[in-house]
Amino acid sequence: MQIDVPLVNEAQIGTRLNAAIENDRRGEFALLLSLLSVDARDMAQFQWQKDLDMAQKLQRQFELPPQQSLMADLSSAEPVVDNSSIFMAQGPRAFQLQQALRPEALVIRGGESVAMAEALSNCDHVTQLRQRGQLSAPKVEIMHFADQLAIQRNLVPLLASA
Repeated sequence: MQIDVPLVNEAQIGTRLNAAIENDRRGEFALLLSLLSVDARDMAQFQWQKDLDMAQKLQRQFELPPQQSLMADLSSAEPVVDNSSIFMAQGPRAFQLQQALRPEALVIRGGESVAMAEALSNCDHVTQLRQRGQLSAPKVEIMHFADQLAIQRNLVPLLASA
């Protein structure tokens, strides 16, 4: 026995059951009843997943691979994965396999543009640290105006005698 019009969702079953009873179609009624489950957890509106944040839901929905690791500084003590030697020795296919097994981290070059990074590479270490905010500029205390006048008054007799 086949149903005339295909069912789209569970909400249509109620009206279809009523129509089958009114028109005395026992076969369709039995078929529709067999589609119903006694367990409410089998119905689509009662399906639930663990509490996932939006990024995890989208990653699962679009079947994305896990996020690639990031490395902000190559000079850090973190172990660096370098698959370039495998590319040079065994070719691109071996490199792709090794990249799938042990992926290299994406390197973040920092917040500076390429031109600024190039200019900073030509500067001394203190200037580089100061630009990156790791070293603060020396603090200069500004004297009070009354103190400046007192010092100038003391210097006037020395300048007059010279």
